[in-house]
Amino acid sequence: MSTITATNSETYTVGNHTFTSRLIVGTGKYRTFDEMKAAHRASGAEMVTVAVRRVPLDRRTESFLDHLDSTLTILPNTAGCYTADEAIRTARLAREALSTDLIKLEVIGDQTTLFPDNEQTLEAARILVREGFTVLPYFTDDLIMAKKLLDAGCAAVMPLAAPIGSGLGIQNPANLTIMREQLPNATIIVDAGVGTASDAAVAMELGADAVLMNTAIAEAQNSEQMARAMRLAIEAGRLAHLAGRMPKRLYASASSPLTGVVR
Repeated sequence: MSTITATNSETYTVGNHTFTSRLIVGTGKYRTFDEMKAAHRASGAEMVTVAVRRVPLDRRTESFLDHLDSTLTILPNTAGCYTADEAIRTARLAREALSTDLIKLEVIGDQTTLFPDNEQTLEAARILVREGFTVLPYFTDDLIMAKKLLDAGCAAVMPLAAPIGSGLGIQNPANLTIMREQLPNATIIVDAGVGTASDAAVAMELGADAVLMNTAIAEAQNSEQMARAMRLAIEAGRLAHLAGRMPKRLYASASSPLTGVVR
């Protein structure tokens, strides 16, 4: 089977973890647990992110953890942390409570925009990598910071598409294109800001290995349908990337060349 038609059998790796689905989903903002479960099934996702600071890890009270499919890989995140120290403590708690080396590292620098603090993120990443974590850092779509995070030992990088929960879609496609070209062997997961299926398709067309989203599905009028739409968009975008798009031209180019035309 050619690589162009193999999107459903392709895999990508994050540390020692291998995945087929290139869609990663979240657990927040759903109206009911049943709605969340239906959306997760429709998405085909194999990995789901969990905000460690917003869930009772001791399981004394009911939470979405009690409603996750047992086949899903849990990706705990440090959402709500504003310093490297805070994020490191949260990551350690997640590893102890959830028995996983995976951590989505978030260190927020601004309460209004929820933009990441790249310097604090890098500081935390270096320590967590030394402690054996498989670190996936959320950061601005900056090539130089991506290189520093990878040099620190991060298993993947997660550049934002737009502010968290904004639904604005990819604001700087050139940055993501450059990142893909300059880091051909890195695992790049676009995170934050995706609003609808076309946004997910564009991210994959630009060469992302995967896309993480939550609000776009959870706040859709029909979460299950949107999850399925995202699944199809991810597959279509990946296929388009592998196929290689036609070059853009300033002027028209006839679909039927004049060569050999009967006169």
